[in-house]
Amino acid sequence: MKAFVTGTDTGVGKTFVTALLARALRASGHDTIALKPLSSGDRSDAEALRSACDNELSLDEVNPFWFRAPLAPLAAARMEDRRISLESLCSWFQTISAERKSVLVEGAGGWLAPVADRATVADLCAAFRLPVIVVAANRLGCVNHILLTLESIRARDLDCLGIILNAATGPDDSSGTNRALLEEFTDVPVLLEVASGQAELRLPLF
Repeated sequence: MKAFVTGTDTGVGKTFVTALLARALRASGHDTIALKPLSSGDRSDAEALRSACDNELSLDEVNPFWFRAPLAPLAAARMEDRRISLESLCSWFQTISAERKSVLVEGAGGWLAPVADRATVADLCAAFRLPVIVVAANRLGCVNHILLTLESIRARDLDCLGIILNAATGPDDSSGTNRALLEEFTDVPVLLEVASGQAELRLPLF
């Protein structure tokens, strides 16, 4: 399986969910690697993905572009007078994934976060030609954010494999109703509701 894991926002648990998926797929016999093309701030997200795949790749293979400022990748790159291009990212992705049947790619921030000149996470996903998994924090407002993200995914003629609701910030009054509302308003399946501290998944989800 190959997929691009995006979020409705930053801090919704993309890394936690991507690592959870990677461990489950590898435990089921897949040659899964989990990648983080762009990171800003520290590299803890990339380190978590590397660990989830048994440190099979180096940190720089998992995460080729790292910027120190905790900003959108484009803003962080400009602070360091560096340039990100979709071409260089595509070249890295083709090289690192060429021999793999199972690859997960985690985006940076939300679906439309700027990553290069006039390019967003959505453009990066389209360039990689990957179907999308949408991760959202299971809290008030997430239905709106998810539906807007799905509209943008469809507008780019990309496939969405499903939605994962993550208990990133703990439950609120909406947490028990969000899945039912999503099932009413979209035909994209809710694949999973991840509980706080969940350590493993049961496959298949798809």
